[in-house]
Amino acid sequence: MEFTKISAPSLRELFVQQLEHMILSGNLKIGEKLPPERELAQAMQVSRAVVNSGIADLERKGFLIIRPRVGTFVADYRKNGNIETLISIMNYNGGRLKDDEIRSILEVRVALDTLASRLCIERASAEDLDLLHEKVKLILSAETYDEAANAAFSFQHTLAILSGNSLIPLIFHSFKVPVLELWRRFCSLHGIRLLYENTYRHWNYLRNRDVEGVSDWIAHSMEESISGRLNIYY
Repeated sequence: MEFTKISAPSLRELFVQQLEHMILSGNLKIGEKLPPERELAQAMQVSRAVVNSGIADLERKGFLIIRPRVGTFVADYRKNGNIETLISIMNYNGGRLKDDEIRSILEVRVALDTLASRLCIERASAEDLDLLHEKVKLILSAETYDEAANAAFSFQHTLAILSGNSLIPLIFHSFKVPVLELWRRFCSLHGIRLLYENTYRHWNYLRNRDVEGVSDWIAHSMEESISGRLNIYY
């Protein structure tokens, strides 16, 4: 049996986590001004360096906004956030996504997957499509939901790379954490076999260079997950 190293979070990580929870719970409201760094450090019994670096992290995630010579304020993270913000929301919710967050991710994926598939059909070689087929088969051989989700992600990320567009893989990879959660949820509700069958069908449209077919399939399968018989809401 293999054991992994246990590591404790740093004071900065604990500081960031506590403020995130206060903001997400509504204890710190949008527009509210934070106390000066010195007061925060004293109240939370950490150094000013911890507070300063933590605030910088929270600003990067869209939770705070720093106004020079005025102060630090709670930002509207729904408008100012990024993928790190979504991950923080998931962590706060125990790894769960809300229905509107699931729908939003799937709607974005329709656009990304359709573009990547269209470009892949135009640019991918027969060898590239064989590589994608190997990725599909990994889903079928998966023994756990985690393995299946990671195999499905590998298929999608490889597809993004084979599109030849340098930005699509970067954008798709930035969604890795929530996308893996959605595939794990799909497997728990509908089974690994169905995830394999859906992915194989996607690949088959690519192999046949069927642009219209793959576009229709992506839209249909995503709609099934959003509001159809294969929805992934709890």
